[in-house]
Amino acid sequence: MVRDLVMPKLGLTMTEGVLAEWRVLPGQPFKTGDVLVVVETDKIASEVEADSDGVLIETTIPAGETVAVGTLIARWSADGSGAAPAPADGAAPPTVGTPAPPAKSGTTAGTRSGPPPAPVRDGERVLSTPLARRRAQALGVDLTTVTGSGPRGRIKMADVEAAAQRQASAPAAMPEPIRTPAADPIATPAGGRSKPSATQATIARRLTAAKRDVPHFYLAAEAEVSELMALRERLNADAEPGLPRISMTHLVLAAVGRALAATPDMDRVWDDATPGGEILSLGQGDIGMAVDTPRGLVAPVLRGGAHLPLDQLAREAAALTERARNGRLTGEDLQGGAITVSNAGMHNVTFMSSIINPGQSSILGVGSVRSVFRPDESGAPVLKRELGLVLSADHRLFDGVAALAFLNRIIAGLERPLRLLRAP
Repeated sequence: MVRDLVMPKLGLTMTEGVLAEWRVLPGQPFKTGDVLVVVETDKIASEVEADSDGVLIETTIPAGETVAVGTLIARWSADGSGAAPAPADGAAPPTVGTPAPPAKSGTTAGTRSGPPPAPVRDGERVLSTPLARRRAQALGVDLTTVTGSGPRGRIKMADVEAAAQRQASAPAAMPEPIRTPAADPIATPAGGRSKPSATQATIARRLTAAKRDVPHFYLAAEAEVSELMALRERLNADAEPGLPRISMTHLVLAAVGRALAATPDMDRVWDDATPGGEILSLGQGDIGMAVDTPRGLVAPVLRGGAHLPLDQLAREAAALTERARNGRLTGEDLQGGAITVSNAGMHNVTFMSSIINPGQSSILGVGSVRSVFRPDESGAPVLKRELGLVLSADHRLFDGVAALAFLNRIIAGLERPLRLLRAP
């Protein structure tokens, strides 16, 4: 029996996704757990696995297209009935989708009856709806010059019509100035070139947009963590069954959570969805945590982290980390929160200035613990163990005074760690 494969809903807020890559071609068999297709949303690139054995009969949507949730994207069957032969090694994959309908009477042979192809800007496909492409063709609007208002900058018909109005009312164009010749393209190195994975491309696009669009400022300070490290050693020496191991990341998350609960104004984000922007107060105490995975760096969100006791925080953070490294995160795992903790202390770095995750308003970069001598009140050298911290903050929401007060609360929690054992 032939069955349908539809665009899955990978999160509560997901309405559409990009078919980033087909891993199985028509005619090829697959096993339970094999990755059929990679779906990219504005938060994550997810691998969609087969829940049973079968053979892919046809794909109805090509890679690179944006598709609404629930849309038919392929057909398959358990026994392969109706499937086309699998392509030979090295052969080009079969054309995806259904054939174009015959041209209507009066049209020139070979004219496309569907929407024009998506244009390319700086080597990347310009995201636009089929209706927007048709309208742009009719109005003579160059889509590479239009800024989209849809998800991930996707161009809608309204954007095209607004561009056409601006184009009609604009004064006559001046002669184009002489341009400096573009730099020679980078020669291919001996090691060759390779395409980024869907996850790497998603991370690159989102962080580039965040660095470009969010006005970052940075505050750096050290926390004296001798007591903190001694407390961690004592907690982990308790071998009672069921108690989680406590890491430095867990302690920093707890300190950030306590500071967030005490300064709820830091639990806000800037939303560009409406003209002029809006400030959203979240109030949930969610905290992102950067996790290094084989697929790249991701930042799942610890729900209600500001209100969790230390042991529970450690358990939930460990479970979230395991899901991230096994590639089991959902779109919902990556949504929400105003701040992320990025701990690079295990990699021998003193300070780290991090890029704010898209949709958030701050990120705390955590360095390595350093042993340094500092003078005491009488000027005598005293050995200290210091942790370097850098808070990156969104200047649209916070000024230096407010962000520094928040950072100092985090430092106070780390330097007086018994506070972290009390109920938040």
